[in-house]
Amino acid sequence: MYSVLERVEAALDGLRPYLATDGGNVRVAEITADGILKLEWEGACGACPMSPMTRAGLEDTVRKAVPEITAVEAR
Repeated sequence: MYSVLERVEAALDGLRPYLATDGGNVRVAEITADGILKLEWEGACGACPMSPMTRAGLEDTVRKAVPEITAVEAR
């Protein structure tokens, strides 16, 4: 059985090529005990005006793949 972190990373790996096309990426900073996934934007994603929409897409993808995740925060 894969850990929560491994499943989160696998879900994010499916999205990273799309982020990379715009010069960005995302890194898992923390998964809290209550299931909040905290992400950090990297590269161009940190200053992108579309990052709120991107975060919503990431959240949807991750929560479908990893039901233990209750919310996603990105900074």
